Amino acid sequence: MGQEPAALEENVEVIKSWEREVLLARSRSEQLADWIASTAVSGPVLLLHVLGFTFWISANIGLIPGIAPFDPYPFPLLTIMVSLEAIFLALFVLASQSRLARQSDKRSHLNLQVDLLAEREMTAVLRMLQDIARHLNVSMTVTPDQLRDLAKHTDLRGLTHKMEEMAEPEPSPECPENEGETAQNSVALSDGDSNRAAGDPQRTG
Repeated sequence: MGQEPAALEENVEVIKSWEREVLLARSRSEQLADWIASTAVSGPVLLLHVLGFTFWISANIGLIPGIAPFDPYPFPLLTIMVSLEAIFLALFVLASQSRLARQSDKRSHLNLQVDLLAEREMTAVLRMLQDIARHLNVSMTVTPDQLRDLAKHTDLRGLTHKMEEMAEPEPSPECPENEGETAQNSVALSDGDSNRAAGDPQRTG
């Protein structure tokens, strides 16, 4: 295998350094929440829960000789312990997920800044190429209008508004055939009521 480019190694080292700084910047509570969230889903912890619940239920329904039931059915003590464990585990998981969400937002913001910087650099490069080609009188396959359109500064605010408009759900149009059938049914009902009214004689006392 060939030697990796220096730029790639530099980028990898920068990312690793940034990740290391983020981990070291965590508070003690965040470190504890991350450790609990990662440990709770491990195989040994799941196996320990299965063995513990099996022993607890078996001992309290009389399947283990020599052990008197200390939490008979419906196992109220076990229910309280499991409920408390679920509550605290959910709080720790939420705290860990909140930190990861903030870190993900930072990554997204960094990607956006890099993309904006790359867009400005490409715009400047296109303008420089346009000036060079005009100075050297070089014929280009790209038309001047296309090049001028690419070299324009991107309106980010207008682009975000356009994306929001495209993301909004469009109202579903009503079927014209169903509207026509509904109108015909209404007319037919009205004609039927009129005919019945005209055919029934008035009763006088």
